[in-house]
Amino acid sequence: IAPGENQSSCVTEFILAGFPNLNSTKAELFSVFLLVYLLTLTGNVLIVGVVGTDTRLQTPMYFFLGNLSCLEILLTSIIIPKMLSNFLLSQHTISFGACIAQFYFYFFLGASEFLLLAVMSVDRYLAICHPLRYPLLMSGAVCFRVALACWMGGLLPVLGPTVAVALLPFCGQDVVVRHFFCDSGPLLRLACTNTKRLEEIDFILAFLVIVSSLVITVASYGHIVLAVLRIPSASGRQKAFSTCTSHLMVVTLFYGSAIFLYVRPSQSGSVHTNWAVTVVTTFVTPLLNPFIYALRNEQVKEALKDMFKKVVADSLCHILLVKSFNK
Repeated sequence: IAPGENQSSCVTEFILAGFPNLNSTKAELFSVFLLVYLLTLTGNVLIVGVVGTDTRLQTPMYFFLGNLSCLEILLTSIIIPKMLSNFLLSQHTISFGACIAQFYFYFFLGASEFLLLAVMSVDRYLAICHPLRYPLLMSGAVCFRVALACWMGGLLPVLGPTVAVALLPFCGQDVVVRHFFCDSGPLLRLACTNTKRLEEIDFILAFLVIVSSLVITVASYGHIVLAVLRIPSASGRQKAFSTCTSHLMVVTLFYGSAIFLYVRPSQSGSVHTNWAVTVVTTFVTPLLNPFIYALRNEQVKEALKDMFKKVVADSLCHILLVKSFNK
């Protein structure tokens, strides 16, 4: 196939190779990943629900946490269900359109999450270092516009590279993607033309989104640490450092794995290493985020208890009404 000749129409589906060397551990891995997925959904749905219904949590921090949980729900749901189905099916195929859609939404949601993490770090910096001006700086309208900018900041820049990948010529009928989803590097390696220019564009976009948001996050937490060190109470410092440490652990995992995978000029690399690192961004951080950012928080715990009490009370009332009506 000559360079530039678009033969994408010849390929109607891809084969997802999935995890390598899993002949004897498929059932065990399916069970583990299904459990992780259900826990991730449960934790993040609870956060979205409690933030949306409890007036005590109508603050900028929890508003951004709700957005983060929405991103985590969507990000895991575009990859994990298809991966789980491949554990059960003999054919691991994905249609061309579904593959491109998975590619687009993965990078759109991932880029939005990086921007949102940077915004959340700035929000904490303003709350701790500028408490008197904080209500004015982070009003409801400002928070809404900032959150919308994060979503749009991931939505638009990824559109161009996605169209470019969709127009690449892919050769042959059995096109095997050496991954458990349609990631950038494995797809580019299947193209029948030189993809160096596209890899360079991907690198620039990844560098701008990931590294710039990382710089903002690190700078914000740096100022927070300096402010915490000035707290006279030892118990106050310990509590603040405990919160910052847990936040930084998730940020380090997320940014570290993303920089390893995408902030490099070439998308080549060990298949085993790449999918192992991708597991961190796809499974580990979405599972940890609800526990690190919210479920350890006393306000969230109290709100969840009240929500469960209300749900149980409403259910009992409904059951009693149905019984009395039947009588």
